[in-house]
Amino acid sequence: MGKILRETARPSFNCSSASPSSAPPATTSSTSVTDTVRGSHRFKITGYALSKGIGIGKCIPSDIFSVGGYDWAIYFYPDGKSMEDNATYVSLFIALASEGADVRALFELTLLDQSGKERHKVHSHFERTLESGPYTLKYRGSMWGYKRFFKRTALETSDYLKDDCLSVNCSVGVVKSHTEGPKIYKIPIMPSNIGQQFGKLLESGKDSDVSFEVNGEIFAAHKLVLAARSPVFRAQLFGPMKDHNTRCIKVEDMEAPVFKALLHVIYWDSLPDMLELTGLSSKGATTLMAQHLLAAADRYGLERVRLMCETSLCEDVAINTVATTLALAEQHHCFQLKAVCLKFVAQPENLRAVMQTDGFEYLKESCPSVLTELLEYVARFTEHSDYLCKHRNEAILDGSDINGRRVKQRL
Repeated sequence: MGKILRETARPSFNCSSASPSSAPPATTSSTSVTDTVRGSHRFKITGYALSKGIGIGKCIPSDIFSVGGYDWAIYFYPDGKSMEDNATYVSLFIALASEGADVRALFELTLLDQSGKERHKVHSHFERTLESGPYTLKYRGSMWGYKRFFKRTALETSDYLKDDCLSVNCSVGVVKSHTEGPKIYKIPIMPSNIGQQFGKLLESGKDSDVSFEVNGEIFAAHKLVLAARSPVFRAQLFGPMKDHNTRCIKVEDMEAPVFKALLHVIYWDSLPDMLELTGLSSKGATTLMAQHLLAAADRYGLERVRLMCETSLCEDVAINTVATTLALAEQHHCFQLKAVCLKFVAQPENLRAVMQTDGFEYLKESCPSVLTELLEYVARFTEHSDYLCKHRNEAILDGSDINGRRVKQRL
């Protein structure tokens, strides 16, 4: 040991004579992290009394929801899932609704107390993690839950049933594992405020070099800003076919508040306050403004602005406005918005009400082809409900998944 210390203590500048053993050993590290990606879904079941007698083994399904990269669905069996119980108990299960192999997850099924006393009925797998570990679902249709979740006679006289409605909350924790290397630290950078700076330029009107007349109202702007943001403005202001009078351009077929909103998004890169812009407090007015702004964004080739309007309209889908929004989505090729609207209208509790609105008459006249797609969505929705509820064979009654494969269940 002393010899090694003496040799390495001497400085040496001869690379060819350096011993590989003299270099300190490289040390690296990594960490395996196993955690859960959690999410929950609230499932409200109305008309409980009418669901009784549906049949043992037949269920009322929730809509499909996603947690941890997988699709899930809640199955409620009003007459129970097992023939041996003779409809004495209601059954409640959570099922894997997407293709997956060995999906490891934790679950919690909660029947909510609707009296305000917070005495919920909770069946949690999370609390038994150390005892039994996560539950493994091997196939689409694999289930976890309880055939004897609650005795029917007790349920029907409890605070869990109110106004003929039940409310179930399901929490899912999908187990994910990954390996982490050393952390690389960064110096934080303040968020960009370029939108605010350009917005103030618009508000001040300083050095503006172009004006737009919209329904008698004048708006000042800057050619370079507009050209940088919109290919249509670029062609109009600098292209070979540019307008002869670029000092003041008249805009046809657009309302002044809509053009004002368009300029706001171009400069600020964010949607304006629709309530403030319209001066109205109704949700319908803000939706109408978002619809007009989407059409304007499409007209001027502002793809990001169009998507921002799509997002806003998706969040505000309602009975009174969904038909006109659907027509707009069809006319301007907004496929994501169109899908959201079709799914909303296709739900049985919405369809009849939407068909009685003036917007639905406009939809029929302006976009008749959409009605065919709507019928397909309605059929698909019905087929999905039937598919989830109907067992393919007798095997599902004794605890198999929807593909007939045996799945161990917790009683």
